[in-house]
Order: sequence, then C-alpha cells, then structure tokens
Amino acid sequence: MTGSRIQRLRRISQIFFLLLFLFLLIFTALRALPGTTSDIHLRGPVRLFFEWDPLVAVTNALAGHALYRGLLWSLVILLPTLFLGRFFCGWICPLGTLQHFVGGRPSEAKRGKQRIESNRYKRWQTIKYVVLLAGLVAAACGSMAIGWLDPFSLLVRSFGLSLLPAFNYAVRAVLTPLENSHIAAVKATGEGVHAVLGSFLLEFRQAHFMQGIFLGVLFVAILAMSLRVTRFWCRSICPLGALLGAVSRWSVLGLHKDADRCNQCNRCLLHCQGGDDPIGGAPWRKSECLMCMNCVGSCPDHALAFRFFRKEKEVASPDLGRRRTLTGIAAGAAAVPLLRANTGLGKSRNDRLLRPPGALDEPDFLSRCIRCGECMKVCPNNALQPTLTQAGLEGLWTPTLVPRIGYCEPSCVLCSEVCPTGAIWQITPQEKGWVVGVGSAQSQPVRLGTAFYDRGRCLPWAMATDCIVCEEWCPVSPKAIYVVEAEVVDAEGRTKTLKQPHVDPSRCVGCGACEYACPLQEHPAVYVTSIGESRSPSSQILLVREKRG
Repeated sequence: MTGSRIQRLRRISQIFFLLLFLFLLIFTALRALPGTTSDIHLRGPVRLFFEWDPLVAVTNALAGHALYRGLLWSLVILLPTLFLGRFFCGWICPLGTLQHFVGGRPSEAKRGKQRIESNRYKRWQTIKYVVLLAGLVAAACGSMAIGWLDPFSLLVRSFGLSLLPAFNYAVRAVLTPLENSHIAAVKATGEGVHAVLGSFLLEFRQAHFMQGIFLGVLFVAILAMSLRVTRFWCRSICPLGALLGAVSRWSVLGLHKDADRCNQCNRCLLHCQGGDDPIGGAPWRKSECLMCMNCVGSCPDHALAFRFFRKEKEVASPDLGRRRTLTGIAAGAAAVPLLRANTGLGKSRNDRLLRPPGALDEPDFLSRCIRCGECMKVCPNNALQPTLTQAGLEGLWTPTLVPRIGYCEPSCVLCSEVCPTGAIWQITPQEKGWVVGVGSAQSQPVRLGTAFYDRGRCLPWAMATDCIVCEEWCPVSPKAIYVVEAEVVDAEGRTKTLKQPHVDPSRCVGCGACEYACPLQEHPAVYVTSIGESRSPSSQILLVREKRG
C-alpha cells in the first residue's frame, strides 16, 4: 500500500473518531426534562472513550485497588500497541487530531529550515514520561490528580463546560430574535431551525459553569501552541501518550530506512507529528512515533517504509535517564501530601462542599475522580459545578452541588450513570429514595447534606413578612420543611399571624431546592451544608437509637 493511500486512510480514521467523540459528547445531554416523578435516563452509551483509555484504567486500578466497570475495554487499545506502536495517538485520539489540524496551518514559527528543525527529536519530549511517573505514583498513593492532564478529561471538561455552552448561547442569541419577530416567515424559520437543532444539538436549558471562560481559554492556548510546536501537548505533556510510548517499545512494526535510496533531503521531517527522527543517519525513536505515516508519504525516493520484525538501529525505550526518573517518582510521592495538606478532610472541610448523590466518601472520591466534567455536563438543573478552592488544591475541578445555581432533581441519577471511574457509584432512583412511592420504606434515602435557617434574614422570622416558598419547593414526602403558625409584631406594632418555616433533619436530603428558591438573592435565608451527608459516617448530626427486643 502506497504512503499516500495510508495517509488518506489515517485522515478518514481521524475524522471518524473525532466526529464519534463529538457525537457522544453532544449526546451526553438531555433534550427535555421529564416530570420529577419519572426516571431520567440517557438513551445511549457515553463513556466509550474513557473505557478505551488505558491511563484511566491503570490509575483507577492503582488508586482504587479495583477496576471499575467497562475499563477493561482499554485492552482494545493497549494490546494492539504492543504490536503496532502508538497508532492510537496518530489514528484515533480526538485531541491529537485537533492538534494535527491546527498544527498544519501556516505559521511564522514553522517555515523552511525552522520547520524541519522543530520536527527533530528534542530532549524536552521526555517531560511527558516524568508526568506519567508522577501520576502513577500519586495514584498508588490514593490520588487521581492525573485526571487534570488525561486527554479525554481535558476534552470533555473543555467542550462540555466551556465551548458547547458558549456555542449554545451564540445559537440562541441568533435564533431568539427570529422567533420573536413579527414577520411570520422569519418567525417560522427561527422556530423551525430551533426545533431541528434542539432535537440533536441544543440542550433544553442554557448551562453556565464557573471557570468556564478559563477552561476554554486554556484549551485554546493548548491548541495554539501547536502552531509553534507540532503537537505540543502530545510531544511534551500527554501522560496517555507517554504510557502508550512506553508500551510501544515491544512493538514489532517499525520504520525501515533504505540508506542507499535516501538523498538526505529531509522532506520526511516536514510533516512529522511525533518528532521521532525518521531522517537518514539518525536512530528512529520508536516511543515517539505516532504512526502518522507522513514521512513515508513525503519521501520522494521511497526510502522509508513501515515493516514488521525489522532489525535496524533504533531507540526503543524513552530516553529518560536516572535523574528524570527519580524526579518523576519523587514528584508523585510528594504531590499527595502537599495537595492534601490544606484540603481539609476532617472538621476543617468546607461545609458547603456538597458532592453528587452516590459519591464516595471524600478520600475515596478523590482517589477515583478524574475531573472529566461528565457529571456536570449531564446535570439537568446545571447544579453541579467545578470546584475551585472548596475541596482544596487536590479537588480542583471536581464536582460540587451549588444550590444557588440549581438543585438536585429528585428522580435524576445521571451523574452516577455517566461517571467512568466509580467516584460517583451508580445508583438507581429507587436507591436514591427521593421520589414518592419509589424505593423501600425500610431503606434510608441518599443524603447530600442538611438545610439550615438564618433566622436573621428569613422573612417570616426577621421581617414579619409572609413567605413559605422553601416549604412549597421541598420535594420530599413528607416534607422536610414544615411551618408553624406564630404571632409576631410588625414594625407598626400590629400583631399578625405568620407561618414560620422549620427543618426536620431526619427528612432533609440536602437537595438544595429550598436554597435555590429562596427569594433573598444575595445570601439566602436557608442554606444547605454537608453535615448529615450519608456518604460520610463522621458527618452525622442525628444519633440513631438501636431498637431493643
């Protein structure tokens, strides 16, 4: 098969898997919100790429001492890498494809000899192996901080929490004036386009995420670096690429260089994606090659070809060295205590850190969560947001419920449905136990926390003003918020009877609906804290008496 034909096949593969990734990501959303008494489910698989990710599988096994459901599918990528090399990076990875596309654009930093020199192997390409070592050691110590740099976590976080919400906003900004137009034809066109896009692309509710701008700018900056350094992320930082590069040292497929045909034109370096030195007179670096086949297609003398079981001089293993190896191990071992020094896993933990229903206790949660943002993207009420400082540095970009933005829908367990690593254990609406008539009467519902009142701000308590919005919004049955009639004296000295709200902590599940609905915008008079959450035995406020026979 000729080099040009292989390149065409690679491009088709790259486009296919990029579109598949975007399709699954867009599909990971609700197009309409059913009634609260109906189960809310997605209609298809959404964890496919995470299940293919060997880095997620290995670190999940190290940190959690078990392999979560579906992650064994990563062998579909890992085993062929033992024979074919880093084909995943060059043929499948969506982030690699985006960098390949951006890096191919004209750039002043990559012209003529500069372009050839930039595509030679550089010593700094070993940084990704240091990152991998640090991530593996940190995972063995119980932290999944490597999720910050996993390519699929990066993609889902960037698209799901920043780029897609921005796209939705832009489309709605264009369609809304059309739908409100007084011209019948224009209005019909706007409504028709909205109906079509809403069926497969637009989400039913405009989502807003804290740090969304920063996440989007960071992602664009990573792509922009490819204009200066071809596949900057893949070459220098990507821990998944480093893992596949280390495994590929045993691959039997390699680059054959015909020295008699080579005229040292260096055209093979013009489009080299990995910086693996395909030129004559230099050893080929197997662990850096992305199997893009550009060198084969660019060679005018057909001096390059990929063959099985070749016997030529090559650098099979990453050129890491003892110093950088020790640096990676030491960095991973030191990172966990440093990250957790100010996390506050005990009484000092942030009391407003509300984890999703089904989340593991905090240490176990941090040992599994890869900060991918899937749970935040599917939340129908936009209630789950990426943390900044609430969970300490180690918990950066992990999910937290923010009731002022949205509350936890009683029948929804989508966050547990899409979590790829078991940080949010998969539960059913019956196990969640928030819906009337659903679940066993003997089982306790999942509790996220407990609501409390600030009586100095509550309208019936502090200002002699009628308000029972919180009680009306409380979704559990019997309601966790109840009202007691009381006689109060207003500012004019008149006596009036008001209903003052109270919380029954034995019924409250910490859904946040009361805080979301409170009419006081600045600081709500009712607020939810994590005390009483069912995932933490040390966070209980109610003593349960044992029944004696």
